[in-house]
Formats: sequence, C-alpha cells, structure tokens
Amino acid sequence: MNELPRAERSRSPRLKKQTINVPFYIARRYLSSKKKKNVINLITRISVVGIAVITAALIILLSAFNGIEKMIEELYSEYDTDITIRSEVGKTFNEGRIDFEALSKLEGVNNYSRAVEEVVILKHENKWVNAKMIGVDSSFLTITNMSKHLIDGKSMLEKDGNNYGVIGAGLLDKLGGYIPENVGFESVFCYVPKRKIKIGFGKNPFRTNIIRIAGRMNYNREVNSENLVVPLDFAKDLMLYDDHISAIYVDVDSTYNNAAVRDRIKEMLGSEFVVKTNFEKNELIYKTSRSEKLIVLFILLFIFILAAFNLVASLTMLFVEKLDNIQTMQSFGANKKFIFNIFFFEGLLISGKGILFGALFGYAICFIQLKFSLLTMPNSGGEAFPIALSWVDGILIISMVSVLSIMFSYFPVKYLIRKNVKSVTS
Repeated sequence: MNELPRAERSRSPRLKKQTINVPFYIARRYLSSKKKKNVINLITRISVVGIAVITAALIILLSAFNGIEKMIEELYSEYDTDITIRSEVGKTFNEGRIDFEALSKLEGVNNYSRAVEEVVILKHENKWVNAKMIGVDSSFLTITNMSKHLIDGKSMLEKDGNNYGVIGAGLLDKLGGYIPENVGFESVFCYVPKRKIKIGFGKNPFRTNIIRIAGRMNYNREVNSENLVVPLDFAKDLMLYDDHISAIYVDVDSTYNNAAVRDRIKEMLGSEFVVKTNFEKNELIYKTSRSEKLIVLFILLFIFILAAFNLVASLTMLFVEKLDNIQTMQSFGANKKFIFNIFFFEGLLISGKGILFGALFGYAICFIQLKFSLLTMPNSGGEAFPIALSWVDGILIISMVSVLSIMFSYFPVKYLIRKNVKSVTS
C-alpha cells in the first residue's frame, strides 16, 4: 500500500541523487550554505586579479627587455659602425685595392673611415696596461657620435699640428691618469712591438711614441676598458704601415637597410674582402638578448596557464551552484548549446576583464617609468632603467593571453556540459 508507482519512483529524490556524479553531488552539498556565493565571487575575483597581474607583467617585462635591447644596440652599434670591411686573407691590406670614390658614391653609404687596429702597451708614470689602439680618420668621430659619449675632455684627433687621442674611461682609470682642466690633456706612452726583428741582448723590441689624451669615452664595458682611438697617421707611423690598413668602417644612411648596403659593397669588392654588418659582428650579444626575452615570455605564459586554473575553478563552482537552474532552463526548452554559451561567455567575461585591467595597468607602469624614471640602473649614476614600448609586442601578448583564456573557458565548460547536463535531465 505504501509502494510508490513506477513513475514516481523514477523521480524520487533518492534515485535522482544517484544519477548525479559523486564529485558534483559533494560540491553541491558543501557549497549549498548561505556563503557559497561569497566563495564563488572570491574565486572569480582571484581569477580576474591573477590574469590581470600576469598580463601586466608580460607587458612590463617585455617592454623592459625591449629597452635593454635598444640600449645594447645603441651602445654597440654607435661604436661598432654599421658595416665593417676586412681582408679575407691577412691582418692588413693595401688601401689602394679599394676605390674609395666609388665606395662613397654607393647607394646607402653615408660616410666611411679607414682604420688601423693593433694591440699595444700603454704606460703612464709607473703603470703599464695592454690596450687596443685604433687609428682612424676624423670622420670616425662623427660616425660614432663620439661627442655624445664623452665623460670629460674633448672629441678631437688633431689640433694645431698635434695628435690627440680619445681613451676608454676604464682604461685611463687603470693607468691612474686624468685630464686636468688647466692643461686639457693627459700624456700616455704607446709601445708597439717591432715587426721582423731578431730579439737580442741590448736591443729595444718596441717602437714608442707619445699620444696626448683629449677625452674619455663611455660606450660599453669592453670599449671603456680596452680601446684607445688615435689619428690614422699616428697609428700608421707607429706601426710602419705605409699604404696598409686593417679595416674600413662604413656608416649607412638611416633610411637604408644595412644588409642591403652590405650586399652592394660585397658585389663591388668581390670575394677578396669580408663585409659584415654590426649585427653580424655582435651576433652572440643580440641573440642572447633575444633568447632571454623569449625565455621570460614562455615562463610568464606558463605562470598565466597556472593562474588560469582559477578561472576553471570559478566556472566549475558556478556550474555546480547553478545545476538546479540548468534543469529549470531545460524544462523550458533550453538545449545544451544554449547552456554552453552561458557559461562559456561567463568565462570570457572574467578573463576579458582581467586582460583589460592588466593591459591598462602594465602600460600605465611603463609610461610612469618613461616619464618619471622611478627605477634606475645600479652603478649607472642615476640613469633610468630603459623601457621601450612596442605595439607589436602588445598585440602579441593580448592575442596569446586571449587565446589561452578562450581555451580555458571552452574546454572545461564543454566537459562539464557533456558530463553533467544529461544526467540532471535523465
């Protein structure tokens, strides 16, 4: 008499609970308190904050790497000219082999300087230091924008018939020298080994000359600690080079591509010379900088993926909390696609909000650094940490985090709908 009809038994609470997946039944039971909405809202906020923080970090760090890369490029490319020409065989070559008039008229060539390079020994008072002497034409000072990189002194190689040099700031410090204001220069002895000499007792194996130091330059650590720039004639006389030089430095017009001008020079000179761009000369430095940038990008994307699991948790808890509402909607004719769209777009709204806030915050921090220089580089005399904004990187970052957000919204909701909607309506 107390037995229920078959139709009523199929709808009994006991049997209905058995058709629901155990994890979701447990979640519903423990989330059915009056604080469940607060818990869901909290996890949703955490999702938004996590996505925003990682998006902002991507923008800030990539902008910082762009700034560092630009700084490296400026430090190395201004001293290491756009294109360098050297002999394929031998340390030096006869400059008569080069048609300098044709070179100067070549499309894209803005200026050039002949150069003699040699390792020398510098002496000041009782201190001796090895250095790299570079004898150049006066055009080299313009090509390398020398006056911009002087710490003190003057940018010049000749005055009133006297030869002057520009030395790396660290190199002069090693020699214990300085440029007095009342004199305007410091004197340094240059020692160069004599070529084709038999070393014997009582013989001097070095050729010596004095160079006046007119200025101290500051480009990068390598240049600052090793290089001494002197007039070309001074270097030739010291090395006993009549018509021989070590290299030709070429300055390319900013409107032209260095690689294209390099190819024109190669075509003009033939296979007897090696022609390299500044990027090819410092290939390891540039590649290292870009590799570090990619590594940081991948690490932050991995962290973004971890943060996106908060989004999955938020959507899962929201889905569990709304199971009764889903059943009601289905009773009014809502299909699985309609229910999927509700939760999928909810995930997009959560992630979109985080991406928007993160992008605004990231670019705001970059603009503040550019405007007020709040962060300075260590041991730089208060120089601001470099930041370079790139809209290409911005589009790339937003595209990547958007794609990941879509994936972390689509697949979890798809799984939840497939596993649970059918069991609720059975």
